[in-house]
Amino acid sequence: MGKAPTHSIGSGDPRPFVQDHQPTNARRREPMLKLQGWLADYWVIGTGFMAASLIAVAPVVSLSLPVFLIFLHSPSYMIHQVEEHTGDRFRKFADENVFGGRDALTVASVLVINLPFVWGINLLALYAAFLWGPAWGLLAPYVMVVNALAHLVTSARLRKYNPGLVTSVTLFLPLSVATIWMIGRTGGLAPQLIAAALAILLHLAIIAVVAARYRSLVVNP
Repeated sequence: MGKAPTHSIGSGDPRPFVQDHQPTNARRREPMLKLQGWLADYWVIGTGFMAASLIAVAPVVSLSLPVFLIFLHSPSYMIHQVEEHTGDRFRKFADENVFGGRDALTVASVLVINLPFVWGINLLALYAAFLWGPAWGLLAPYVMVVNALAHLVTSARLRKYNPGLVTSVTLFLPLSVATIWMIGRTGGLAPQLIAAALAILLHLAIIAVVAARYRSLVVNP
């Protein structure tokens, strides 16, 4: 009599199922990887067009001056993103000059930070300011001013240009400071302190995530 197959389906051996399961997981990840690749290639170009469109409609937007200043944070941040991320240069700059050539700041991180995070904050701040009053939108200018200061500190520490520095000085600081001053005249001190604290915490959270990846790359190169 011939010998029975060692790894038949009824044999209870789990390896055939493990082998089949791995390609299934890869197939499930494939659409997300394709989307990430597509966004990485085109999001900066799209951002430039979106900024131009928002600036083009700005003259016909009917808002109070403080809320209009919150509105301007979206196209201003988009212009900054074009300077910062054209050719993936900020990520490359950070990995080379801050993280010793390690891939600590990933393409996925750049996309998450700049699209749902930054755009989402500015959009929510605009609606909050429009619905409940300008003080509710203060997170947008404080996120902007903290980001600008981070660019300035990095440039001073490294003694070189870092992608995003020019718009940090020419757009971020004037717009954010003007907005904070305008709203602060009537909004009181408490909203200012809360918005400033949240902006700092959000930036620290990003730094913590990237730093954790950096440490894991150092331990397991």
